[in-house]
Amino acid sequence: KQAVVGVGDSHADWLFVGEGPGADEDEIGEPFVGQAGKLLDNMLAAIQLRRGTDVYIANAVKCRPPGNRTPSEDELMACRPYLLKQIEMIKPRLIVALGGSAAKTLLQQTDVKVGELRGQILYAQGIPLVVTYHPSYLLRSPMEKAKAWEDLCFMRRTMRSLKEQTSIRPDS
Repeated sequence: KQAVVGVGDSHADWLFVGEGPGADEDEIGEPFVGQAGKLLDNMLAAIQLRRGTDVYIANAVKCRPPGNRTPSEDELMACRPYLLKQIEMIKPRLIVALGGSAAKTLLQQTDVKVGELRGQILYAQGIPLVVTYHPSYLLRSPMEKAKAWEDLCFMRRTMRSLKEQTSIRPDS
């Protein structure tokens, strides 16, 4: 029905990137509004963040793929310039790729395994990037939530470190 661009603080320190809009998102025009969105909001709250406050939420693709299927490589690459422009405008300190499609797009890699990328600081457009599971995957695989908690703690430590690095001033 519509493009789902993103939502949140346009100068956020945190940029969370998901896969693409589902049926609820397509209807409302906002990312992560269904059950996966509720879980994402709980994940944000667990690290003292709130949707719209110092957080921007976007997707790798901006339109719902037919049949709510995983976006194709062509679709991911077609939407990539728009996502890169969002990154350029928001200037986040940290990007969080939620799931494989987001990681593929941001890292420009075709063979991405979220489990192998977790716990690392990677880079997209020169900005630190961490990868974790997509909330919809966690709803289908609740046993992985403990790993997602580890990722949230890693994200929080990473952001703390990034903020400390920028607050250090050389002696004059």
